[in-house]
Amino acid sequence: MTGTSEPMTRERTVLAVVCAATLLTLADYTAPAVVLPTLAAELHATATAQVWVLNGITFGLAVLLLPAGSVADDYGRRRVFVGGVAGLSLAMAASALAPTAWVFVGARVVQGVAGAAVLAAGLGLVADAFPPGPHRIRAAATWGSMIGLGIAVGPLLAVAGGHVGDWRTFYWGAAVVGLVLAVASRPVLRESRAERPRPIDWPGVVLLGAALAALLVGATNGRTGWLRTATVLPIVLALVLFGLFTLRETRTGRPMIDLTLFRRPPFLLATLGALATGVAVIGPMTFLPTALQRGNGWTAAHTAVLAFVWAFTSFLVGLAARRMRTTEHGGLELGAGFLLSAVGSVLALVTVGHAWGWMLPGMAVAGIGAGLINATLPRLAVGTVPPDRGAMGSGANNTARYVGSALGVAVTASLAPARPGEALVVGIVLGLVAALALTPLTARARVLVPA
Repeated sequence: MTGTSEPMTRERTVLAVVCAATLLTLADYTAPAVVLPTLAAELHATATAQVWVLNGITFGLAVLLLPAGSVADDYGRRRVFVGGVAGLSLAMAASALAPTAWVFVGARVVQGVAGAAVLAAGLGLVADAFPPGPHRIRAAATWGSMIGLGIAVGPLLAVAGGHVGDWRTFYWGAAVVGLVLAVASRPVLRESRAERPRPIDWPGVVLLGAALAALLVGATNGRTGWLRTATVLPIVLALVLFGLFTLRETRTGRPMIDLTLFRRPPFLLATLGALATGVAVIGPMTFLPTALQRGNGWTAAHTAVLAFVWAFTSFLVGLAARRMRTTEHGGLELGAGFLLSAVGSVLALVTVGHAWGWMLPGMAVAGIGAGLINATLPRLAVGTVPPDRGAMGSGANNTARYVGSALGVAVTASLAPARPGEALVVGIVLGLVAALALTPLTARARVLVPA
């Protein structure tokens, strides 16, 4: 009995440490959304800098999520995980000390890079700690639930920190928690590496990062005019860099992403669905709290509760959806998710002029839609690629989601800079367009995805 209980205790400890770090990473991801007006006023942030305050961590995640798994497999998952948690802690301390908006943005980019290391290595550590079978499946599901829970509690923790001190309090507290986790996790975790580590495609990493940076600069500058040189030139540069990245990936023997996977309609559906989710759902909802505070004069606490209702409902639906009967291709779930997100946004839109509590039902309905999407995309991303490409499928899906989120924030901020109703309209239109655009792919994917 003792021989059985000790390993199980170690496994649970590993899971607890990895889940705590994952929760911290995602809470940090969403925290600034509800305190942006206060933060921007203190740091004298321009409108462009404010968009980057929200998008800095997203940019870091989008650039490093694909190669982070390879780095962890090659150099050791424990080493990368502990380094990621420590880096996240230091970057959050830098946010707390930031004297200017652009220093804060720089710290957020580092948080994204560190967060990519935590997420990529953390799941690998969980898989290594638990034997194949039901225990590993439940452990992975628990780890995944921390992502949704972290997104939900981040705004509430930011507001709670503001009541104790100011917006910097959250970052000081989170930095301390991260430092404790980094120190405590090293003796708990066991080092592991892949049997056949994949070499890192550093030229691909540089090209992808430069392309994403140029694209986000162009989209952010769109608020000052979409035909201005400052907007058009970065977007054109981004297209050129994406072309070079594609050329690089087709010619290298060990690509970051095997582009032939996009010939599979199910994989293409999963990747475009993730991109559309970021643009049409996550982006507008991330910017909405700022628009509500500016346009309606609501407090950070009011908008934090609204964000929590949306994210926590999505979290609960994602958990419940694991036990629901699913269609063979996921198209029905994706379509229903985008439709419910749009319906929820419509319900919220018609109540914008009333007391803030009237928006709660609409946010809950939108959360149901987001939960259906979040439960479907991972299944499509991993289930539509060969078994030895599962990590690549997951990495491509998450990268598309974060790229879409960053674009969604930038586009929403440019089209609806101050009015919450306009921000919701942007989300409604983008969501409906995404649902219609993905419909042809769902039909082609039907017979290719296993039930």
